[in-house]
Amino acid sequence: MRSQLYLYNQLMHDVLVYSRKGCHLCDVVKETLTQLQGVADFQWRELDIDTDAAIRERYNDEIPVVFIDGRKAFKYHMDKDRFLRALAGKA
Repeated sequence: MRSQLYLYNQLMHDVLVYSRKGCHLCDVVKETLTQLQGVADFQWRELDIDTDAAIRERYNDEIPVVFIDGRKAFKYHMDKDRFLRALAGKA
C-alpha cells in the first residue's frame, strides 16, 4: 500500500525537447517519448529552436536536446533505459 501512495504523490516530470523541422534525430527522440508515455509519469513538449533566435544560437549544433525537470539530460540521442533511469533519479 505504501508504494501505491508514493506513486500517487509523485510529481509528474516535465520533459522539454528542443528540436527543429526536418531533423531525423529529433523525430527518433519524439517517437521514443511517445512510446514511453504509458510507462512512466511524464509529460513532454517540443520547442522548435528556429522560432527563437537566441534558442537557435544556443542549441543549433546540439539538437535534439532533452531537458528533464529543467535539467539538460540528453543531446543528439536518447536511450529508453537511460531516460527511465533519469526520471527515477538514478542516471
